[in-house]
Amino acid sequence: MLYNAAKNGEKCIFLSFEESEERLKKHMDDFGWDWRRLEEKGLLRIVKKEPFILTTNIEAMFAKAKGELLIDINEVLEIIPKGFHPDRLALDSVTAISSAFGKKEEGFRIFIQQLFNYFESLKVTSFLISETEQLPAVYSPGGVEEFLADGLIVLYAIQSGNIRENAIEVLKMRGAKHQKKIVAMQITDKGIEVYPDREVFGGIEKQK
Repeated sequence: MLYNAAKNGEKCIFLSFEESEERLKKHMDDFGWDWRRLEEKGLLRIVKKEPFILTTNIEAMFAKAKGELLIDINEVLEIIPKGFHPDRLALDSVTAISSAFGKKEEGFRIFIQQLFNYFESLKVTSFLISETEQLPAVYSPGGVEEFLADGLIVLYAIQSGNIRENAIEVLKMRGAKHQKKIVAMQITDKGIEVYPDREVFGGIEKQK
C-alpha cells in the first residue's frame, strides 16, 4: 500500500519495531519493487526503531502526560525524521511496543493514546499493525487500540485439518458501509487479492 501510494507521489514512511531496514528492503526486492527510485525522490522512508528504547523514557512520558492532552512523542522517541512530513504511515508493530513496556500497562495505555493523538495532529493516514490469536476476542495488546482507531481490518490464517486458508474481515470502518463477513484473500505478486463472494470453509465456527 505504501509503495503504490509513493508511486503516486505521496510521502510514505514505514516504522519498524521488529524487522531491520535491510530485511524489509530485501522483501521489496523479492517483489520486484523499484523502491530505490522512490527513496531517492524522498517519497518512501523506512525507519527501524528498537522497541525497548521506550523503557528508558517511560518516566519522562508519565511526567509530561500529567494534565496534558498531547505530549511531544516525536521529541521523546524521534519516530519521524526531521523535515519529513508523511501522507501515509505504517507502524509494525503495536505488539512489539507493548512487550517493551512489560507489566507497566498504565504506561503503555498512556503512550498509545498519545501516539494516536500525535498521528492525528500530523493529519497522516496511519496503519498500526498488531498480532493476535488466530480467532481473537481482543484485537490489540492493550484492548483499547481498536476503540481509538477509525477502522479495524483483520487478517486470518484459518486452519481446517491440515489446510490453512487466508481470509480478511473489515470489522470496523467508521463512517463507511462495508461487507460484514469474513471473505477469502490471497497474497500474490500483485499484492493482496480479495474474493468477496468466496466463502471461507466452515472450520472457523468449530474452533471457537
